[in-house]
Amino acid sequence: MVLHDFWTFFIWSTVAGLVVVGIYQLLLLILRARGVFVTRTKFGLTMIFDSEDADGTPIRLLNVNGTFQSVSYIEPELRFELCVHYHRMMAEIIQQVAARPNWQKNVTGHPRVVVMGGGGFSLPKHLATHMKSAAIDAIEIDPKIVLLARKHFFLDEALATASSELHVIEDDAWKVLQDAEASSIDVLVNEVFAGRKSLGPLGTPAGAQTIKEKLAPGGVYLADVRCSLEGRGSALLPQVANVFAHEFAHVAYVPEWPDTRKTPGNNLLIATDEDITLPEGAVVVK
Repeated sequence: MVLHDFWTFFIWSTVAGLVVVGIYQLLLLILRARGVFVTRTKFGLTMIFDSEDADGTPIRLLNVNGTFQSVSYIEPELRFELCVHYHRMMAEIIQQVAARPNWQKNVTGHPRVVVMGGGGFSLPKHLATHMKSAAIDAIEIDPKIVLLARKHFFLDEALATASSELHVIEDDAWKVLQDAEASSIDVLVNEVFAGRKSLGPLGTPAGAQTIKEKLAPGGVYLADVRCSLEGRGSALLPQVANVFAHEFAHVAYVPEWPDTRKTPGNNLLIATDEDITLPEGAVVVK
């Protein structure tokens, strides 16, 4: 009787497994038939597909484990322009810092921007092709994501046409930051994601202290904090802002959806000891 029950369970489990695999393969075939590139990367199922923005301009999107991580224009003349608003705000702040007379205060002797998190490399590509005589380090932990960026998001094209140095580093961004020299970074950008989670140790007091140590005098820290302003998960933004307020003279954030506060958004956190012009809509914490 026990042996019979075992074989019954084994047969039905096998059938169920084959059905699940069959459905998964069918789903992949349907997606690919619709022009969606599907693969697996370090943090889960990854999809790349083309669409249009609100103005009808062709765009390409990268989705990892259910979270959109990058978007890029497809047309050759637009490939290194920025699609999303928080990236444009980041770029404006970086350009503002670059225009300061004391821009080259870091110990490396040249302007340095470090972007933690690569994805489709939207911001690093833009900076490298719109700034002169700067060094941009873009750190991505997953080599397969880097290969996808080269193949689908025009990374090699940006490297070939860049007016500033763009270094692609395949490593853990937190480790790279810890190993960096003190006062060696002018602007640090945090876009590190693991699926739906962001910030990790960079949102802790120890992380804030490390960032303060690695930034040059007057350096700026920019982070994309993904959460809503009210409701579930909304405590993340004020919590992180308060952590950085203990280390920096000026802390602010720009909410993506100030009028629909329960909608999760890409909220831009800004921390610095320097007086800078904040983007429109910024909420000053300190």
